[in-house]
Amino acid sequence: MSDADVVVRRARAEDIPGLVASSAGLFAEDGGTRDATINVDWPREHGAESFAAALEDPARLVLVVDHGGQVVGHLMGSVTAPTAMRLVGSATLISMYVRPAHRRARAGARLVGEFLAWAKGAGAEQVEVTAYSANTDAIRFYERNGFGPQLLTLRRTL
Repeated sequence: MSDADVVVRRARAEDIPGLVASSAGLFAEDGGTRDATINVDWPREHGAESFAAALEDPARLVLVVDHGGQVVGHLMGSVTAPTAMRLVGSATLISMYVRPAHRRARAGARLVGEFLAWAKGAGAEQVEVTAYSANTDAIRFYERNGFGPQLLTLRRTL
């Protein structure tokens, strides 16, 4: 599959079922295998409502990877204005997933590129993303795309 076989574009309402399926893939592959507290059914139970709200929110970006009219990946991000605590506008890459069969088409890098351009255009001066520390592939991907470590979350089960 080549780069030309996939299109990265803004999501539309008719993409919601594909967005839910993409989100379900992310939950099953990532959080579901790395965090026992994650409800892997969340995308099927709440994803449609969440994506519909995001599509209407000007502070959110929802992108899809389209292959022949089928959603094979997604990215969702948000932007916040400066506050008294955080003195610069900031954008967060909330979630991103590309089906394994489509990862060699550089769809992930294209999603991140679109997100960065959107964030800059929305006034963000910095962007951030979180990844499970055990997800070394995701960490390497984000580092290749210019992200670097900033915070470390430590967790203890009670």
